[in-house]
Amino acid sequence: MANINPARRAEIGREKRARTRAELVAAANSLFARQAVESVTVDDVVREAGVAKGTFYVHFDGLDGLTAAVAEELVQSFDEMLQSDRLSLDDPALRIAFGCSSFIDKALIDPRWASLVARMAAADPKGGELLRSRIFEDLQQFSKSLPGSGASAELNLEIVVGIMLQLMRALGERRLSSLDRDAAISAILRAIGLNARDAKSVLARLSTSADGAMPDGPRQRKSQRPGAARSGA
Repeated sequence: MANINPARRAEIGREKRARTRAELVAAANSLFARQAVESVTVDDVVREAGVAKGTFYVHFDGLDGLTAAVAEELVQSFDEMLQSDRLSLDDPALRIAFGCSSFIDKALIDPRWASLVARMAAADPKGGELLRSRIFEDLQQFSKSLPGSGASAELNLEIVVGIMLQLMRALGERRLSSLDRDAAISAILRAIGLNARDAKSVLARLSTSADGAMPDGPRQRKSQRPGAARSGA
């Protein structure tokens, strides 16, 4: 028998596990696109992925964990698409508004995506660390630009994340519409320390940035949003 390098054997095993996990996530994503998330079963997933049921439990404890993995992947891919736009903005308040508006616009276009994001947070409260770190970075800069606001960046992080997750739930259930978009962003800005006038100014600048300096992604999302001409809250 030929000698097999133990390190290579372990690497092959890791690659195989990663492929199988990716296949399960892809299968769930495909199923979620065709039917309600709540109606999907483990049997549905393993049948779609073409693996044994026992294989599922090697990678996930249950459907909540799989749902969280699907949502995490969707959110991270969306976040990566936004990064260049986010980094092009110098004002931390505008960055925060841009991030929130981008996620709200995405949720308006794709309520299923919004529901998955909300379910991710419920299934795995520690998930979304990449997004939390982005928001926290902006909030730290925001706190420096608004001395005496009274709230720490840590507290403001929980405020922004809490409001956004509730918005994702409501948008996923279609309880809110595009008419609520600007008011929601304004409410977030005011909750972290801006007054109503400054929040309205940020919204106006956000609209201008989306029409001009932003690449096609955010500008396209804006054009798809009904009532996009509204500015102010």
